[in-house]
Amino acid sequence: MQGLSVLGATGSIGFNTLDIVRRHPDKYRVISLSANQRVAQMHQLCLEFKPQTVVMVDSQAAEQLKLKLMESGDHQIQVLQGQQALIALVREPQVDIVMAAIVGASGLLPTLEAVKADKKVLLANKEALVTSGQIFIDALHDSNATLLPIDSEHNAIFQCLPKPMQKGIGSAHIKDNGISKVLLTGSGGPFRTLPLEQFNAITPAQACAHPNWDMGRKISVDSATMMNKGLEFIEAKWLFNLSPDDIQVVLHPQSTIHSMVQYKDGSVIAQMGNPDMRTPIAHAMAYPQRIDAGVEPFDFFRCQNFEFGEADFERYPNLKLAIEACRAGQGACTALNAANEVAVEAFLQEQIKFTDIACINADVMQQFKDTDIDCIDGVLQLDSQARHAAVVLVETIKERI
Repeated sequence: MQGLSVLGATGSIGFNTLDIVRRHPDKYRVISLSANQRVAQMHQLCLEFKPQTVVMVDSQAAEQLKLKLMESGDHQIQVLQGQQALIALVREPQVDIVMAAIVGASGLLPTLEAVKADKKVLLANKEALVTSGQIFIDALHDSNATLLPIDSEHNAIFQCLPKPMQKGIGSAHIKDNGISKVLLTGSGGPFRTLPLEQFNAITPAQACAHPNWDMGRKISVDSATMMNKGLEFIEAKWLFNLSPDDIQVVLHPQSTIHSMVQYKDGSVIAQMGNPDMRTPIAHAMAYPQRIDAGVEPFDFFRCQNFEFGEADFERYPNLKLAIEACRAGQGACTALNAANEVAVEAFLQEQIKFTDIACINADVMQQFKDTDIDCIDGVLQLDSQARHAAVVLVETIKERI
């Protein structure tokens, strides 16, 4: 029986993680949960899983949850509030596994703390690596933690790698393991064939309607702009110790091949399956064993075809920006992620157009791309500065509109 802490329990990844727990109550026990503001959802999770501790980052939400738990007679569950409580959560000795599923840069510190606490860390928060890169990898190497990727693409790559590379996350070299390239697949999102002249009129509802995956609103917009694939490009660099030239983005609209590894002998090993996040989550939770994830087996007879193509940077300028940031260095990556979080939220609030997201990201990245970062405080400072610069740009665009 392994103790589990789920950071971001009310989001898509958290929901699917807890579904795995339901299927295997003999293997996993929920020790703690966290969320930001979703009180009703968290209350239901408390009633079902009976965690010892819950953290609501929003203080008002924490008070509301306390009242609901008192009314339902659950007095044993401790409710904490704030970012610092998240850090204490992952240090608990009863926690063996930490699902790091907080969306955005706010997940960096608790994820890093879980690594320092020598936990088995299931990394769904790609921004932790994007914003801190080598700092995060150095902390991993200085710890006894195990890091396993949850993003379907990185989990697929991990499964296609030889054992020495699986054991050497962040340090093993592909050239020493007979690998020539990592192929990072992406669906192309809902606007893969939409005429470019219609991009200015794209609405948040349209951008959030992903053709294959059920995700949160922010990640859905990132998928539509392919910034999500750009962030995954940067994450892959750090997870698998790659150079940008070792990674190739491949459009695959069906989302059944989740990524591939190309070997020197001409072989290509691919990980396939139905587009369901429970597959990579179950893989990481049970690794190196395999358990039932509740996912239907892939039916080859119902699959009509596999399509592949190159990503058009005119259609996906955010992908190009992310690859450029990966080449430029940590300052560019941190600034780009911060700007994108601000720009996407402004788009979701209908304050800017879909096409403005890339413009804001490019401007902010250019401002900060030469910034040197060698510590977490530097990451947080640059993140704050880049967010402020992005907010200024959003306000300028709002005035223009």
